[in-house]
Amino acid sequence: MSTGWRFALSRRWLGYLALVVAFAIACVLLSQWQLARRDEARAAMDLVENNWDSAPVPLDDALPTLESFDADDQWIPVRVEGRYLDDEQVLVRGRPMNGAPGFAVLVPLLLDDGSVLVIDRGWVPTGNEQDAPDAVPAPPGDRVSVIARLKAGEPTLPGRSAPAGQLASINLPQVQELVDRPTYVGAYGVLAEEDPAPPVRPAALTRPELDEGPHLSYAFQWLVFGILAFVALGWAVRQEYRARNEDDPAEQARAEKRRAKAAKKQPSDADVEDALLDN
Repeated sequence: MSTGWRFALSRRWLGYLALVVAFAIACVLLSQWQLARRDEARAAMDLVENNWDSAPVPLDDALPTLESFDADDQWIPVRVEGRYLDDEQVLVRGRPMNGAPGFAVLVPLLLDDGSVLVIDRGWVPTGNEQDAPDAVPAPPGDRVSVIARLKAGEPTLPGRSAPAGQLASINLPQVQELVDRPTYVGAYGVLAEEDPAPPVRPAALTRPELDEGPHLSYAFQWLVFGILAFVALGWAVRQEYRARNEDDPAEQARAEKRRAKAAKKQPSDADVEDALLDN
């Protein structure tokens, strides 16, 4: 058996080193991904703080065209007037609230220029006997003034379907097909206020919680994992070095010192007896 540290340059240990390096690189990439997720969460929090309680703006300022939407305008309130197309109301499945299953209620709002802005009027729970609400509060039947907060539409969900009158996601092009009118497909409005206000309306969407999540701590954890991999490799190399060089007088002396140090840390028989008597 070879002695010294030459074994650490063997193909086996170089392979271990390559695995540790690859693992450490993966940890760094995962740490960076967590930091990117944190940046996204903080950007979303900033939009809520800056836009949620701001003064309503004209719809044309926020949405110059039917297809346009600036992500920085998420949650910004707009004031619009028109008439709800209650016959074109559609429910969106899979919308839990406070742990309860339910639906989002989408109602197209026909504006004076003939275009349609989709309004999410709120949430209703799943019925007791069927996979549909027991009742959906009706929107105002006459002309209505609405303040709604803009939100980007959602993509379709592959493999997800919905029965007639329902959608699997708030996919605005799908709503446009149902309405068959010029429709804003870049964003929809989450209802904040209606005038006149109906006696009953679906449960309103609450202000999103400002929580960036545990991404920063996860990022640090991945870096620690990467460092610990090198520590573990160094420990393993050291253990093999001791095994290969156990006949070396210098290593034997170091081993004796380690045993003596460990023995000092162990309680003596008298200490054990005293501890038993104290109990």
